[in-house]
Amino acid sequence: MKYTGWPDSGELVVGEVDEISQEEGVYVDLNEYEDKRGFVHISEVASGWIKNIRDHVSEGERVVAKVLDIDERRQQIDLSLKDVNEHQRSDKIQEWKNEQKADKWMTLAFGEDIDDETYAGIANALIAEFGSLYDGFEQAAIHGPEALDEADLADEEADAIVETARENVSVPYVNVTGYVDLESPAPDGVDAIREAMQAAAGNGEVPDEVDLEVTYVGAPEYRIRVQAPNYKTAESELEEAAERARVSIEASGGTADFHRERRTDEE
Repeated sequence: MKYTGWPDSGELVVGEVDEISQEEGVYVDLNEYEDKRGFVHISEVASGWIKNIRDHVSEGERVVAKVLDIDERRQQIDLSLKDVNEHQRSDKIQEWKNEQKADKWMTLAFGEDIDDETYAGIANALIAEFGSLYDGFEQAAIHGPEALDEADLADEEADAIVETARENVSVPYVNVTGYVDLESPAPDGVDAIREAMQAAAGNGEVPDEVDLEVTYVGAPEYRIRVQAPNYKTAESELEEAAERARVSIEASGGTADFHRERRTDEE
């Protein structure tokens, strides 16, 4: 997907070096904008005195530049390479690669024959809601149709995005682990502990994007492992699982003690 407008001053843009002038500077074709070309004055190529500009850039090289100034009347975009540090360069390239992936997913979801107006409408709806096409597809893969409830999309459009996202998006997950000591002095204490473990596991009511597992470590300790799309969700689900176990075991006169570190030896 390429934008039809102009970049903003201060924006980082991805481009390809098209032409180099030893005396003047570098001309860069902008990969993210239709028919837009920027110019990097030799003084903005690198810090310090430049003996040979080709020691710093070469034709065909992909670069990340900062937009210094825009003159739409003269169709001119002034850029800087030296004002972009390595961290910014890496992040911007990854962001651009992600949008390239999302552009392919749009084609998979709606076909190669999708017209420009329809494409733009769907893309703009995702960008308005999530900030980028990629983030829209990623959220659809994690949360399903409800992730797109607030986006300005038709039901069939949302369904196509979710289906494509679930088949193509590699969802990032985080893992957290906690432990709970379960003890019961009751004659049927074994059954009470088993019920507490089942309660901790959620009894089938854990959100679809969360994987929660409760396993025996060594009496009286049980491990709760949670895999979720982010740490906030993972930590919340871990605490809720431990709380469900506590409520269950205490109902039968037992006790529960939640902790983050192991207390018994691994088997």
